[in-house]
Amino acid sequence: MKDLYLECGKIINTHGVRGAVKLESYCNSPSVLAKLPCIYLKIAGGYEPHKIIKASVYKDTVIATLDGIDTVEKAEALKTKTVYADRDSVPRGEGEVFLADIIGLSVIDADTGRVYGRVTDVQQSPASYIYTVRTDSGDVLFPAVKEFIKEIDIERGVFIRPIPGFFDEI
Repeated sequence: MKDLYLECGKIINTHGVRGAVKLESYCNSPSVLAKLPCIYLKIAGGYEPHKIIKASVYKDTVIATLDGIDTVEKAEALKTKTVYADRDSVPRGEGEVFLADIIGLSVIDADTGRVYGRVTDVQQSPASYIYTVRTDSGDVLFPAVKEFIKEIDIERGVFIRPIPGFFDEI
């Protein structure tokens, strides 16, 4: 079962004196975060909803006014907190998957069915995402580009067509 809530950003600062917060976005773009109706904070093992009253993109961040956060002191208390979104409220295009859903998937050769390992991390580089694939021989960094990725099925795995050399040692 995939998590209902996904990390979507981090409160990095306050903004002004009326309790607005400045958010770093983990979404595809800051505008995705700014359009969410609600964000959640992890509190004592649960998730506390905060309706977004107003939000706008400023440079590469989001400035947001949250329901119930109306003073700079309340906003200050939220600094460094990770914020979450209900996965059903985050828009996705056809065939798009959440990065959180890729972690843990088997990496399988699309032609032979050989299982190389499991995705343990996803990092963003300037050119593409990079999957860390844990194999029996160690970790392999694999570029997640359309030339190598044939299909991502969150139930079955990541099906790839690697070039010679990526997994030769295993």
